[in-house]
Amino acid sequence: MTSAAPALAPRFPLDRAEAVARAFDLRRLPPDFIANPYPYYHALRAHDPVHRMPDGAFLLTRWRDCDAVYRDAGTFSSDKRIEFKPKFGDSLLYEHHTTSLVFSDPPLHTQVRRAIQGALSARVIAGMEPGLVALVDRLLARMAERRRVDLIEDFAAAIPVEIIGNLLAVPQADRGPLRGWSLAILGALEPVLDDAQLARGNAAVRDFLAYLAELVAERRRRPGDPEKDLLTRLIQGEHEGRRLSETELLQNCVFILNAGHETTTNLIGNALVTLAQWPAERGRLIADPALMKTAVEEVLRFESSNQLGNRRVTEDTEIGGVPMPAGTLITLCIGAANRDPEQFEDPDRFDVARTPNRHLAFATGIHMCAGMTVARLEGRVALERFLARFPDYELEGEPVRSPRARFRGFVSIPVRVM
Repeated sequence: MTSAAPALAPRFPLDRAEAVARAFDLRRLPPDFIANPYPYYHALRAHDPVHRMPDGAFLLTRWRDCDAVYRDAGTFSSDKRIEFKPKFGDSLLYEHHTTSLVFSDPPLHTQVRRAIQGALSARVIAGMEPGLVALVDRLLARMAERRRVDLIEDFAAAIPVEIIGNLLAVPQADRGPLRGWSLAILGALEPVLDDAQLARGNAAVRDFLAYLAELVAERRRRPGDPEKDLLTRLIQGEHEGRRLSETELLQNCVFILNAGHETTTNLIGNALVTLAQWPAERGRLIADPALMKTAVEEVLRFESSNQLGNRRVTEDTEIGGVPMPAGTLITLCIGAANRDPEQFEDPDRFDVARTPNRHLAFATGIHMCAGMTVARLEGRVALERFLARFPDYELEGEPVRSPRARFRGFVSIPVRVM
């Protein structure tokens, strides 16, 4: 069964596409880019797939190039100390974004990743499901009472903050500020920032660290089970005889709460909007819930929660035949790679049964998302329970997109549930 495509046009006319690609600049985005970046991605991939922007950085839009960069962590570094210094200066945002797992290289990256993965064993993740189902069902019951709800505030954002809060054993009464802190800190990763955004981001890091310092001190006094309690595992874990410093520990707790929150909120919100826009695929999924796992993967491909990644070249190399001297900065366009026709048949079609589906939404190589199994579980359970309870839900007006280029999602999705 094939759905009719939504109204958004996926490509520019041929006589405009090359000029659009050559002029593209992440620091000066066109007014219509946030609503629908895919025509720009198509133009770049077809006419300038290794695109040099005015600041000298390169933007990669082909799947094969992005995949190759992800897999070569030696040549393409994730360390952001050089790149972020001009942007953040000597600030708390700089300290955070140059210490967290996603923006570090081994050995720090190895140590933090092992601690996280050790606390997210298959047994631990399987044990999360009953509590996750109960949480989702409580949210759905509240929505059923109101009928007109917001899918972000009332559903999608409420799920990951509870799951990640449970992983770090954050007391229930303390979880209120987590979403606001997360949005401010991750928002500072946008290509262009104003002074107010920088101030909000730094204030969020400051408040987050102050709270976590107390939580860590309490956990040192009363350790949890390191097989289940991620914070205890991070405190006690060693790699090659070294434990995390206090700064590394606190900043990576901030990272875990942020990364697990924003991208999963976007996954759930993007999924429900996309299913509303592709009604035949929604009907297909409701008729055959066994397709839920492939449907989640298709949402991750089709509307990737994280659209951009960054690397720095450590030694002279080339990508796609373009020379890249050491020090070159690269942006990997995950959203474009995940719609590359060389890798995905009919890439602008949303297909809940798509296989194979080697998307890059969780990256690959040593930086493959450490929490991807948890995110997949949250997405699957949220969609299964929502569609079973509200198969005929309807969007009420246009959902409000987040105005960010790096993280693709919504700030508000008004719906009516029946």
